[in-house]
Amino acid sequence: MVSSSPQDLDSSTIARMLASLRPDGAPHLLFLRRAPAGIGSPPGTLLCLSASFNPMTAAHAGLIREASRIAPPQEVLLLLATTNVDKTVAGLSLEDRLALLLRFADSRPGVSVAAVAQGRFVDKMQAIHRSYPAGIRLIFLLGFDTLVRLFDPKYYTDRGASLSALFGGSECVVGNRAPEPPEAVDAFLARPEVSPFAGRIRLVQLPPGLAEQSATLVRARLARGEPITDLVPPELGEPLEAWAKGKGGAGRPHNPQRTEPLDRRGRTARKRRQPWQARTS
Repeated sequence: MVSSSPQDLDSSTIARMLASLRPDGAPHLLFLRRAPAGIGSPPGTLLCLSASFNPMTAAHAGLIREASRIAPPQEVLLLLATTNVDKTVAGLSLEDRLALLLRFADSRPGVSVAAVAQGRFVDKMQAIHRSYPAGIRLIFLLGFDTLVRLFDPKYYTDRGASLSALFGGSECVVGNRAPEPPEAVDAFLARPEVSPFAGRIRLVQLPPGLAEQSATLVRARLARGEPITDLVPPELGEPLEAWAKGKGGAGRPHNPQRTEPLDRRGRTARKRRQPWQARTS
């Protein structure tokens, strides 16, 4: 298992780690970082944001923040699937995407970073439950577009059985995505193939501006040499701009110094800040 402070991981090291994942094998998580202040005993709520992170955006961070208001987590898991059901690898490499996630997580002791080979959420759910204590409350965080794909029959040989297993072992918090109005989400939940699971799906309204954001927009701005500070978490702007200019990978700083004291459970001594929130100086 990887140390919970993977300060020396670079893209080549991450690539070697990813090579161990097999899409045709049993679903399991490859952790690049275990949250120092994550799931404890008794186990509580785990929020899992699984996306392509090409790159991580401010909308991703906003979805975590809004979901945390209605379901305060013990831990947040950022999960990258190396095999995506709809997308090929373009833009940032998988290694650079994970390096950026590590950079985001570094100042947040309640955030873990992992990879999985499988793209379907039912497989991710199985992998997560194998890696965490029994009794966790698992909540996937989705954009509305992902929720629609979740119910697409083309991804299943037996959609009913797969969805029953998924929602038997997890819930979903769904954020709106432009240009769809909130009423579109309500209408979707009322569809006959969706309504049996609607009780396990909760909605959050992203603030104006976040619902319109996308990783595609970030990459387009980078290609034009335009600022991206309003589109990505603060920690990721500089490495992404360096990546776009060909000055290096999007990795996190080498061996950053930590100044916050940790208690014997690895938790920061600052009590007021929630562990999925960033440290402040």
